[in-house]
Amino acid sequence: MISENYQFHYCLIGNADKSLILFLHGFMGNIDEFDEVIKLLSNEFSYLILDLPGHGKTQVLGGDNSYTIENTAYALIHLLDKLNIAKCFLVGYSMGGRLSLYLTLHFPERFYKVVLESASPGLPTETERLERIKRDTQIGKKLIRNNNKIDFATFLANWYNQPIFGSIKNHPQYERMIESRLQNNPMELDKSLRFMGTGCQPSLWAKLKENTIPMLLLAGEYDEKFIDINIKMTKICKFAQLKIIDNSGHNIHFENTLIFVQNVKKFFTQSVKT
Repeated sequence: MISENYQFHYCLIGNADKSLILFLHGFMGNIDEFDEVIKLLSNEFSYLILDLPGHGKTQVLGGDNSYTIENTAYALIHLLDKLNIAKCFLVGYSMGGRLSLYLTLHFPERFYKVVLESASPGLPTETERLERIKRDTQIGKKLIRNNNKIDFATFLANWYNQPIFGSIKNHPQYERMIESRLQNNPMELDKSLRFMGTGCQPSLWAKLKENTIPMLLLAGEYDEKFIDINIKMTKICKFAQLKIIDNSGHNIHFENTLIFVQNVKKFFTQSVKT
């Protein structure tokens, strides 16, 4: 069984009186990714947080194929079954957003509503996917070479120089975020990048047209790449709505936590229009 290939490090907090949110972090994140968000939502919601394969303390007992988006999705559904969670809300950021979209489209009966932060349905053509795989392989090689804390810190500094992250380095909690990222194992991150990266995931564009689960797409105003992607998503999926968040790049929940929480809370608590 696929589920036997994983020992998820997770935390389930809340009670049966509160609706539950499953949070899925981004690449190089971990179980603590949404801590500040959860502090602001915990009065109204229960939550399930975890380390995705290749991150934090989750152990992958199977082969490299266990890192793929497909097998990870099936393993997460098994975890929900194990925890007797029949249906919940879902929030995913970046890599976790791509995984969340896969879960939504393949297991729609398990989710009430979904928030996708800086996420995409993947790349539409084989040429684009091959190019992305080549690029991610090069990034992975840099990760493996950075097998001490100093080199890994340099890698992270370069990573957050990318335009999509806007002015994240000016955030007062930036150094704390870097310390959290440094808890990951570069060798494991390389596997996550190579097997769950955008180039490896199946394109979800065609299946997105079939979606009937209400989705809120969030993109930061400085993240032009993902604004464009998310606009395209709303044009082909009538159940998706887009909100562009001010004063944010790719990592909205970190840069503009309060506005992120306000949008999530409003979306999850408002009635579904028929």
